[in-house]
Amino acid sequence: MIALLTDNGQQVLYIPGRTVHHASGSYRGDGKSDAKDAFVIADQARMRRDLEPVHRGDDIAVDLRILTSRRLDLAADRTRTINRLRAQMLEYFPALERAFDYKTSKAALVLLTQYQTPAALRRVGRTRLATWLKNRKVRNYQLVAATAVEAAEAQHTAVAGEKLAAAMVARLAREVMALDEEIAETDALIEGRFRDHPHAEVILSMPGLGPVLGAEFIAHTGGDLSVFASADRLAGCRLAWPRSPRTPDASAATCAAHAATADACCGSSTCPPWSPPAPAPSPKPSTSANEPRARATSRQSSPSHDAA
Repeated sequence: MIALLTDNGQQVLYIPGRTVHHASGSYRGDGKSDAKDAFVIADQARMRRDLEPVHRGDDIAVDLRILTSRRLDLAADRTRTINRLRAQMLEYFPALERAFDYKTSKAALVLLTQYQTPAALRRVGRTRLATWLKNRKVRNYQLVAATAVEAAEAQHTAVAGEKLAAAMVARLAREVMALDEEIAETDALIEGRFRDHPHAEVILSMPGLGPVLGAEFIAHTGGDLSVFASADRLAGCRLAWPRSPRTPDASAATCAAHAATADACCGSSTCPPWSPPAPAPSPKPSTSANEPRARATSRQSSPSHDAA
């Protein structure tokens, strides 16, 4: 719809949903309907002069937006699958679940595709397990084999439903590995398309910005920083972005950063997609600054109160 309107010379304005919600209270009628919302939006667009126009963005920015959104979905699926895998292992083999960090250890995932139970690990032994892992080009295969067998020696009790749970763990491990491969392929596509942008080298020269995060920046700014009236306007939008929590998982970190950027420029904030954001409001003075004046007033009024 935005492309259809802009191609026909129509100006598209962005109105945050929160603005429409608060404005609806000043219009007649308590009910909520699509007709009333459309009327409020049209009336606000007619009266207000602080609404920002929406820009389509260039073709590279549109492609990067599609790719980065896909990467966000893949990273979220990977996190959910790993959580399911660990929860399933806790039910029948908690020692092996504690032995590895499945978010970062590809060797542990390779191990789970074949050996998932304590009895199977004890049966294969440390030497044969190390050889099996070596043939699959696993790093630190001797340490991984020793850790897995040690976890198996700590548990000699077979839990009910262990066989089916082990089959589910093997399937989940293969799903995580498949997601890792798809994420790597998507990263290659993102980097290739990102380097086609004329601002790619400048963005990569900034500390802490790589191809993926730089692609997200271009995707959510439309690839044209001229839409920001000044550097202060861009900084004002950046101050509204929530900080992502620190996490050792690179996919989760990128996912959080992507979600923060999308929420800031397209969702909860007042910054429309591919348009200059409104300046950040100045912080209100704290009440502590008024405390001396309040105390002085109370002290002056206390004698008259005693006299009364």
